[in-house]
Amino acid sequence: MEVEMTIRGLLMDPVTNTPIVILKDVGGDTVLPIWVGAYEAQAIALEMEKVTTPRPMTHDLIKNVLTGLETQVHKVVVTELREDTFYAVIWLERGGEVISIDSRPSDALALALRVDCPIFVDEVVLKNSKLAANLSERVSSDELRKWLEGLNDEDLGKYKM
Repeated sequence: MEVEMTIRGLLMDPVTNTPIVILKDVGGDTVLPIWVGAYEAQAIALEMEKVTTPRPMTHDLIKNVLTGLETQVHKVVVTELREDTFYAVIWLERGGEVISIDSRPSDALALALRVDCPIFVDEVVLKNSKLAANLSERVSSDELRKWLEGLNDEDLGKYKM
């Protein structure tokens, strides 16, 4: 079963100084942090802040190619968490044919923002991410939970490019 999520914010992990995309359950309070690379975070931040660039960035190019090929992005799904790595799939349709494309979650999320398609996370991923948080050496689950609960609107979406 898939849970619809939205990108709630983008911020820096205070421990590792690595960007984190915060996904939030549309119908509830479940939060899923996904650590991403600096370049991917910048691509997400540019679209969240509606910053236009003089030339198309990579995810803008992908959107333009898909549009040129008359292909629609139906949804992106974070499908798996394996060995501390998230996996995603981009679901496309072209000429009545449905196509799934393997993707890094950060790229799938950056594209989803640009094409305004829904974002989903498999329930198993949400369950496994909670287990992983309990075992993480990065930050204890209690520290992470307290930190995430303490975030306010000013903290979210303020990623420095």
